[in-house]
Amino acid sequence: MDKAAHRYFGIYKPVNMVSQFISPDKVGLLGDIDFEFPEGIHAIGRLDNLSEGLLLLTTNKKVTKLLFQGSKPHKRTYLVQVTHVVSAANLQVLRTGVSIRVKGGEYYTTGICDVHIVNKPETLCNDGFLFREDIPHTWLTITLTEGKFHQVRKMVSAVGHRCRRLIRLSIEDMTIDNLLPGEVHEFEESDFFNLLHIDDWQ
Repeated sequence: MDKAAHRYFGIYKPVNMVSQFISPDKVGLLGDIDFEFPEGIHAIGRLDNLSEGLLLLTTNKKVTKLLFQGSKPHKRTYLVQVTHVVSAANLQVLRTGVSIRVKGGEYYTTGICDVHIVNKPETLCNDGFLFREDIPHTWLTITLTEGKFHQVRKMVSAVGHRCRRLIRLSIEDMTIDNLLPGEVHEFEESDFFNLLHIDDWQ
């Protein structure tokens, strides 16, 4: 496939769906989305089965390396609902670095990141979620450039909170604005890379 034929998509991956088209397990798959994706499509990065939000898809195999393995870090922002009220002290710990267990059983201290308490977005789709609003909880936005396995879930757990909902809102300037779970937006190649702040793609 030549460069001109590559295609680029942003989707709102629903909860209870893995970030792949094929699996030996009985799970929701990207192919269950009502859209005719081109041959050779693959996901860039991952969102686990219980997470939702922005997931990038493309036929261009170079994008994963450019976005997640290059020298320039790229920001990812998540909307997170956690149990209990997050204290100012815990907020500061999340911002300045918290110890989490990573692959191999070793511990890793997360880097400095932006964490803010926010109101629940009025436009947030709640289909399939029965969480009671009267039970103490907190909504956070967390913006980071790292991508350890289940990092956001492990970060909030390390300060005594359980993640109830995790939504990736954006990667750099690409967002899920105006998309509902399961919806797809196709991008022109230049727009795709410009929104992701990838300058060396040509």
